[in-house]
Amino acid sequence: MRATFTHLTQEERYHIYIEHKKKVSAGQIAQDLGRDKSTITRELERNTGNRGYRHQQAHIKAQRRHAEKPKAIKLDEAMKQTIIPLIKEKWSPDQISGRLKQLKKPSVSHETIYRFLLTDKAGGGELYKHLRHQAKPYRKRYGKNDYRGTIPGRVDIDERPAIVDEKIRLGDWEADTVIGKGHQGVLVTLTERVSKLNLVIPIVRKEAVLTKDAIIQALKPFAQWVHTITFDNGREFCRHMDIATALACETYFAKPYHSWERGLNENHNGLLRQYFPKNQALNQVNQDDANRALAGLNHRPRKKLNYKTPWEVFCEMASLDINDPLGVAFMS
Repeated sequence: MRATFTHLTQEERYHIYIEHKKKVSAGQIAQDLGRDKSTITRELERNTGNRGYRHQQAHIKAQRRHAEKPKAIKLDEAMKQTIIPLIKEKWSPDQISGRLKQLKKPSVSHETIYRFLLTDKAGGGELYKHLRHQAKPYRKRYGKNDYRGTIPGRVDIDERPAIVDEKIRLGDWEADTVIGKGHQGVLVTLTERVSKLNLVIPIVRKEAVLTKDAIIQALKPFAQWVHTITFDNGREFCRHMDIATALACETYFAKPYHSWERGLNENHNGLLRQYFPKNQALNQVNQDDANRALAGLNHRPRKKLNYKTPWEVFCEMASLDINDPLGVAFMS
């Protein structure tokens, strides 16, 4: 294997063409050329046409693709004039960088935009005031630094069994909290990944013990259908090991600032806001109030469920009577 990566040459592509016609394996071709096997398999996948792999056409396609690849853009005055209005619209540097790339427009990295804002701030500028965190001193984030503190026994989502992502079994849940206006009152929310079933339990404060008790209370009737629970990194979930013991399940945590790894639960929290708007304190919400909201959420047909309701799908997969009293406390 070569020490540094270099693009395949036309001569190497000719060798691949000859050997591939002879049915020589990609591994053997890679060994002959001193290349990694993945380089050869990728070359064949990307540059094989209707008439098979042909070295001249492959070389032309590769050169054209390289020429059309977006080149690095400097943060010049024109780029600043693109960025500044979006900053004033309260877009984050990551949103600006990602959106420009999605639209295939000239872009710079979010780190570059952060540095620009810090420089502007140091010079007396006020662009930083449009940021959520007010452009605090920048530090690189590799997904492991979370200002909320360390959670004992935290197991990263990367360790979660692959079957959870396949969404073929019942019993993999996502958990979160919804906070009331002025931090008054909290709703602990749980969503089952396959059936989309929701559970909601009000608590008075975002505390670990209260959150733990609420989750156990909600899931105890469903214990045989609880295999995993995936949390965000809030400190209210630091009693997750007690939850795992009580429910005989495994617990995992999404990476910090990766809310999309629990996207279903995040989305359902948005649906819950139809019943409990953001400008509403939640300290007066009781379980009856939560159940009325759940009746709407869990008995609402979903396109992704072929227009069945979450409760119908859950009962079908769990082999339960749809009128089984198990769900009355939460679904009525």
